Order: sequence, then structure tokens, then C-alpha cells
Amino acid sequence: MGHVPDNRGNHSHFENLVFINCVINIPFMFISIIGNTLVLAAILRTPSLRSPFMIFLCSLVVSDLLVGYIIQPLYITNELTENFLLKQVSSIMSYSVCGVSIAAMTAISIDRFLALHYHMRYSNLITTQRAKFISVFLWFNTILTSFLALWSMYIFLICAPVIVAILLIVSMYCYIRIYRIVLQHRFQIHAQQQAVASLDNNLSSNQESKNTALNTFIYYLAMILCYMPLFISLIALQIPNISYSEAWKFTDTVAFMNSAVNPVLYCWRHRELRKAVVKTARKYQSKP
Repeated sequence: MGHVPDNRGNHSHFENLVFINCVINIPFMFISIIGNTLVLAAILRTPSLRSPFMIFLCSLVVSDLLVGYIIQPLYITNELTENFLLKQVSSIMSYSVCGVSIAAMTAISIDRFLALHYHMRYSNLITTQRAKFISVFLWFNTILTSFLALWSMYIFLICAPVIVAILLIVSMYCYIRIYRIVLQHRFQIHAQQQAVASLDNNLSSNQESKNTALNTFIYYLAMILCYMPLFISLIALQIPNISYSEAWKFTDTVAFMNSAVNPVLYCWRHRELRKAVVKTARKYQSKP
């Protein structure tokens, strides 16, 4: 008599992985909601923080906020119920919001490159209105691209990685150029300081642009580290003979973690924003 395999162990293992995955998502979901809400409120309440750079950062903050408010609750519910319609909605919204995060980070890297490369002309090149228009354009196109998954998942799986790769390459190119500009400035700054005293304000502004560029590079690295496991899993699953495992689901959770990590990085690296966040948090605490 042939041996009949017992799948109860595999099923139990599957349920344990799903449960652990959901449990891990919950604290990061709340951190994302609280952290990004405070950052967004601080930016909106502080006039001195309203700049083209902050508008791009707001796009990133809003996308991270949506991850905590909508994407992770949908993701957890879908993991526990395995509802097909819910899975479709969750997937489309995840593609949209995570896509906006990557697009916003690319816009931030370009903005910081322009701030250093065209330092004297930057305020004319990137105005507040242009930053708002670019942000809306990125949201619209990213959401539109995500709906390709409903029309043809095959086409989406071809287009999405190409678009993401282009965005990441553009960001990396900008940061390489920023690094080269910073090196040039290090050689020039001593001579500029001694040449004309009136250049002090310009040098201070330039130094601030360099500091902000360094900060955004740290945000970029954090995003890469969180999203890389997901990118690797998506590529690996397209390779023949690579079997799907429920362990791949943890790569989604690691990507979602970026939304909880970002507010911490903003407050760590941006002093004025940190003060505004602390002030905003105290106002919320003082309310009855």
C-alpha cells in the first residue's frame, strides 16, 4: 500500500508564517501612522518648512501615511481571510503607494542635485508651484501605471520593474553628481571664505543644501535596504523552477517597514523639522 503524505504539518507551518507576518506588521503600522501624522502636521503648521523640497518630502510622507492607514490593514486582513477581491484591491493600492514612494524619492534626489548644481538659479528653477505640479503628476502617473495590473499582469510585471529601475538609476546618478559637487566645494570653500565677507550668507545656504542632500541620501539608502528583498523576490519568482514559498511574504513586510523608519530618520537628520514635530506632539498632548 502506497504512502499517503500528511499535509497537516505543512498547513500548520503555513498558518504560523501568516500569523507571525501579521503580528510583525501591527507595531510598524502604528509607528507609521503616528510618526508620519506628526511629521505631516508639523510641516503644515510651520511656515518656515514650506519649500519645494518639503513639498516633495510631503509626497513621501503622505505615501508612507497611506501605507500605515490603508495598505497594511488591508494586507493583514487579506492574509487572514484570503479574499480574492480584497487581494486585488490591496495589490493595486500597494503598487500605487509604494510606487509613489520611489517616485517621490527620485524627485527629492533631483531637487537636491539642482539645489547644489544650479545654486544661484535654483529658486527660479524649482518654485513651490512647480513642486506641487510635479508631485501631482507623479501621483497620477504612478496610480495609472498600477492599474495596468488589472488589465494585464504580464505587461505590468514587465513595465513596473523597468520604471522602478530607471527611477533608482536616476536617483543614484544624482547622488553621485552631488558627491562630486561636495568634493569640489571642499576645495573651494576656504578660498571663498577669505575672499569676500559678503559671501557668508551664500556659503551658509550652500552648506545647508549639502547637509540636506546628505540627509536625503540616507533616506534613499533606507528605502533601498527595505525594498531590495521585495525586488529580489519578484525577480526570483520569474525564474523557472523557483518555487513559491510563504516566506516570500516577509519581503512585503520589510518594504512596509520603510514607512515606519522614515519619520525617525526625518527627525534625526533635520533639526528644524524635529523641533516642529516635538512642538506639534506637545500640542496634541495638551489637548483634552
